[in-house]
Amino acid sequence: MRVLAIDTSNLVLSVAVVEEERVLAETTTNQQKNHSVRMMDAISELLDATNTSPEELSGIGVAIGPGSYTGVRIGVASAKSIAWSLNLPVVGVSSLQAVAMNALGFADLIVPLFDARRGQVYTGCYASRGLDSLDMLEKERIILLQEWLPLLRDRAGGRSILFLGEDVRMHRQTIEQVLGEQALFASPAFNHPRAAHIGYLAMQRLQEGTDAHALVPEYLQLAEAEAKWLAQKQEGSVKE
Repeated sequence: MRVLAIDTSNLVLSVAVVEEERVLAETTTNQQKNHSVRMMDAISELLDATNTSPEELSGIGVAIGPGSYTGVRIGVASAKSIAWSLNLPVVGVSSLQAVAMNALGFADLIVPLFDARRGQVYTGCYASRGLDSLDMLEKERIILLQEWLPLLRDRAGGRSILFLGEDVRMHRQTIEQVLGEQALFASPAFNHPRAAHIGYLAMQRLQEGTDAHALVPEYLQLAEAEAKWLAQKQEGSVKE
């Protein structure tokens, strides 16, 4: 079984080709460049490097958010197009879970976090189940960080809380003020999502993989323009 995995949901662009017991190839960059321009070239290069023809793929795994609206759309639309053209199952994987996978084996709470502006974060809470999977302890959500940290403190009891994600550095001071030494922070290499993790999570769920047309992003909230449009519609100021 061979799976192509894609993540363009945030600043990082990561693409991988994985088998059950091997990461055949993976490329990850973390720079301000256009995913829509670079992603297909990265996929083509990895398929060539692994001597993988499109017909050899068993499925597609893709990060479906939360994250950048544009980034999520690019990854999901591309994965759907590839899956549709090859008649393959496609599996959507949480972008937060993909980051949390970097902490497999950590004994206490694992909290991936992306900045959502206005004091809010996209986040969730996980616990490692051995060295190959995670259990969700608190569902993923968008929440004010000042509300989230006390919830985590209560959930953790006396256990440590490991924060992961490129945006953690933006909120580290606040986290330390509330949680003190209970808060732990990963080194930079553990803050980036890896497409290989997405590939293995997708591989576990290929049997339940959705039809390409049914895959949808998970933003955890509406885009600001969409929210305003719905509000205007409810007020009756938008015509059908």
